[in-house]
Amino acid sequence: MPNSSHHLTRLVGYYRLMRLHKPVGILLLLWPTYWALWLASVGMPDWHVLVIFTLGVIVMRSAGCVINDIADRRIDGHVERTQHRPLINGNVSVREAWWLFAGLLLVALLLVLQLNIQTRYLSFVALLLASAYPFMKRYTHLPQVVLGAAFGWSIPMVFMAVNQYVPSWIWWLYAANLTWTVAYDTLYAMVDREDDLRIGVKSTAILFGQYDRVSIAGLQIATLLGLAMVGQQLGLPLAYWASLAIASILFIQHQWLIRSRTRAACFRAFRLNHWVGVVVWLGLILSFI
Repeated sequence: MPNSSHHLTRLVGYYRLMRLHKPVGILLLLWPTYWALWLASVGMPDWHVLVIFTLGVIVMRSAGCVINDIADRRIDGHVERTQHRPLINGNVSVREAWWLFAGLLLVALLLVLQLNIQTRYLSFVALLLASAYPFMKRYTHLPQVVLGAAFGWSIPMVFMAVNQYVPSWIWWLYAANLTWTVAYDTLYAMVDREDDLRIGVKSTAILFGQYDRVSIAGLQIATLLGLAMVGQQLGLPLAYWASLAIASILFIQHQWLIRSRTRAACFRAFRLNHWVGVVVWLGLILSFI
């Protein structure tokens, strides 16, 4: 029994290390991937490609969380939000975390091998961005921009997988997702700002300082403008524009929530961001019916 209990503790540790108990990160990566899938396919995508990219999102987000915790294992214990992570409480060793990371990358490789050669080449950029992000907070106040670049890279990969080329207009979609990611990850960083200042970790929340809400509002507006450019370029119907109107209301709600800048309010606003992705995706679904 003690042995089985030990194995169960390890499995729970792996589960938590991959952050599978906090699916909001998966959803924030999934919805823009679905935007691209529906746009590239002009409607419902092929089920084979849909399954590959859905699983790819889950696997790569999990791998990103593992490498993030490996990189942050010496600072997570000093941050209120992260002091109970598996590498800090000893439920998972650093060596086990590296093996888990390697296993997840192997699964990701097996998935991308089901796609064309051009998409496989693009996947190396995704791996580079995802692996680099956790270390950026030591060198720049803009790690959220690197995260946005990583989170959006599924967009050109989708178009290459579906259409064998990347049209120029999709960079509006990529830019919109990048600014949205920086906006919501700044909200996330505001939760840890006091701890990060104390231990010397950099973030956009620290960079923006007292202008954090204004900066986030600017990023939200840029996101809507980028999505509007996609709609204008493709001549999308009213359903899409209605989804952008609802998304703008959701952004206003986030601004209202963080008016006090409390940890709980900022974290709640961060978590609610995935509904923006849902709304835009539903707008695209209705646009192609």
